Amino acid sequence: MRYVVLGAGAVGGVIGARLHLAGVPTTLVARGAHLDRVRDQGGMVLDTADGRLLADAPVAGSAAGVAWTDDTVVLLAVKSHQTPAALDDLVAHAPPSTPVVCAQNGVANEAVVLRRMERTYGMCVMLPSTHLEPGAVVQKCHPVPGILDLGRFPTGSDEVAEAVAADLQRAGFESVPRPDIMAWKHRKLLMNVGNGVDAACLPDGDAEKLADLARDEGERVLAAAGIPVVTDAEDRARRGDTLRRRTDRPPAGGSTWQSLTRGLGTVETDYLAGEIVLLGRLHGIPTPVNALVQQVTADLARRRGPARSIPAADLLARL
Repeated sequence: MRYVVLGAGAVGGVIGARLHLAGVPTTLVARGAHLDRVRDQGGMVLDTADGRLLADAPVAGSAAGVAWTDDTVVLLAVKSHQTPAALDDLVAHAPPSTPVVCAQNGVANEAVVLRRMERTYGMCVMLPSTHLEPGAVVQKCHPVPGILDLGRFPTGSDEVAEAVAADLQRAGFESVPRPDIMAWKHRKLLMNVGNGVDAACLPDGDAEKLADLARDEGERVLAAAGIPVVTDAEDRARRGDTLRRRTDRPPAGGSTWQSLTRGLGTVETDYLAGEIVLLGRLHGIPTPVNALVQQVTADLARRRGPARSIPAADLLARL
């Protein structure tokens, strides 16, 4: 297989760099200052526990700059709210038969992609990583960088999923094909509903309580909607002690925190806490906690306010 990583930020950058360093043909698609720095320095810097490695993979500013082949697989790694624009770019240039793997948080991307690309796959991304510096990404776990299970959307597996999993294993990741990948992604969604709390609120006991309330609310909504979800015990067993955090770098927040810290003006909370809100409205289940997290985080992003600046106690009082 050949790979195109569409969205070479924190997650996409680590995956793409490690695939390239393992000898797997990989092209990175980036934009803005990140793209410029990668080009200027001759590759993507991958910050690891073994040092800063330079992955000199080909890089393009859009799908138009990719040398497409019949054996190319796309790893779509943009944030969920960026998927429509990325998909427009992809459809304009990639062969229609190109497999697209949604290496993204949330559970809404796969259906959006499937509408336009027949061979669509979901990936449950367990990959702690950071992208704050143009031209560089940080792999936060060592020696295994992450767990990247995948499967066909909406269900099933095939030879493409098996081949992608094998290449990811070659690059150092844990990866297996799963016919029920969306049940795993819905469990990951319940973890990610707390991303907005982590990003917007002062880190304290009140923030932990707010995140727990958001997850509990999400559990009730998914159950009411009849959506298959793997159990928390299954998820914990899959993770085990595989993801070992590095101790040589200061702690940093998750993907939503990174968006706020970089002052991007947008976050993907509409597809995390907002997914629970949507399902609640569809099935008549109140979701005041997730609605508040969605609203507050998006507002903080729009006005480019500082990350982790809102007292969670104030939000609990409002609830």
